[in-house]
Amino acid sequence: MPDVGEGLTEAEILKWYVQPGDTVTDGQVVCEVETAKAAVELPIPFDGTVHALLFEEGTTVDVGQVIISVQTGDASAAPAEAPAAAAATAPAAPAEAPDEEVAPEGRQPVLVGYGVAQSSTKRRPRKAVPAAAAAAPAAAAAPAPVAVPAPAPAPAPVLNGSGHAPAAGERPLAKPPVRKLAKDLGIDLAAVVPTGDGGIVTREDVHAAAAAALAPQAAAPAAVPAPAEAVAPAAAAAPAVPGARETRIPVKGVRKVTAQAMVGSAFTAPHVTEFITFDITKTMKLVQELKADPDLAGLRINPLLLIAKAVLVAVGRNPDVNASWDEAAQEIVLKHYVNLGIAAATPRGLIVPNIKDAHAKTLPELSRALSELVATARDGKTSPADMQGGTLTITNVGVFGVDTGTPILNPGESAILAVGAIKLQPWVHKGKVKPRHVTTLALSFDHRLIDGELGSKFLADIAAVLENPRRLITWQ
Repeated sequence: MPDVGEGLTEAEILKWYVQPGDTVTDGQVVCEVETAKAAVELPIPFDGTVHALLFEEGTTVDVGQVIISVQTGDASAAPAEAPAAAAATAPAAPAEAPDEEVAPEGRQPVLVGYGVAQSSTKRRPRKAVPAAAAAAPAAAAAPAPVAVPAPAPAPAPVLNGSGHAPAAGERPLAKPPVRKLAKDLGIDLAAVVPTGDGGIVTREDVHAAAAAALAPQAAAPAAVPAPAEAVAPAAAAAPAVPGARETRIPVKGVRKVTAQAMVGSAFTAPHVTEFITFDITKTMKLVQELKADPDLAGLRINPLLLIAKAVLVAVGRNPDVNASWDEAAQEIVLKHYVNLGIAAATPRGLIVPNIKDAHAKTLPELSRALSELVATARDGKTSPADMQGGTLTITNVGVFGVDTGTPILNPGESAILAVGAIKLQPWVHKGKVKPRHVTTLALSFDHRLIDGELGSKFLADIAAVLENPRRLITWQ
């Protein structure tokens, strides 16, 4: 599993595009994975034949773990051992396996556009173990890509990845995500059989222990290990049981990082939200006229497009709203560009990709960018780069029939505009009550960057443009 940067430590395998025996070429996409930020496709950096897929679809894998074994070179020179075991024990750049191609210096199998995080951190050496423990069966030393549980009614000594029992009182070795998983599942790491190199407890070991704890002892005798396939379902959400009062759903991927970001934003940036309700009838008429314009044929023209343009015009009149807060330097960083975020609801959760340099785009260019952004988000293909560097965000809650809301800032941004439902309502127009298209905008902003006066002017300017869209031209 390559290091995609941005501090991500794990990814879920969504789909394999190859199977054992398939021929692959350098740069060919072999699988799709979901990180905490987006779904991305992984290319293979070798030419050869797929030996084995070491993890099933739906499995969450730590960065650095081997996920696929590829035979390169002369197939007749393949070693006798099983390819899966060979791949699982090989380091990231195998030197001792003659049939595995070693990437040239300076090139490592990572996602296109991302580098490998270099680290000089080394794991602490394990403590010496008693000689009696060293006589444990050598067979326990072979790590496996998928742990196999062997529950026993009587307690047995816990073996590490080298076939040794940890010294009394020694803390089991495991990565932070694995420790968190064990805590969530109520598993004691000291009672888990580690299969990772150097006696490290892996995610599969924890799931295996959880599966063993749930399975009745009579259904899984100690002498008969469960098949590897039986372990995989433990990694997924528990199926709903008829009559059950609760169902637990693991929080991971995009939904997990969104929750963390929203908590961090809500309790870091002092939020202020202001509202404005106004007549948007003229903008709705302009939308219909633009749809009929032959010069805009084939483009997606909708109210959101003109609302986005109104926001950009208002930023031009109030440039100080487009900023960020540098906590370390205690400085306000004014941005002379607008990367306009559009909140998008996807099957994997809410994401906020942004249109780079939206301030410099014409209306047709902005329309194309919005269409591509939405289509990519719905397909789950939004890249991490598309979700970084945003300055302001629009969230359209009106598509759900909601009048307005108090949105939480996307971390690192100064403001977020919630667009409410556009409805026909009785409205006083030219001294008479008439049915008019009315909507409510809600602007949440970081009060460290934007004071009440600036926030009010910015929101009022957005509404003014949408009340009279001729200002899209006169205020440019």
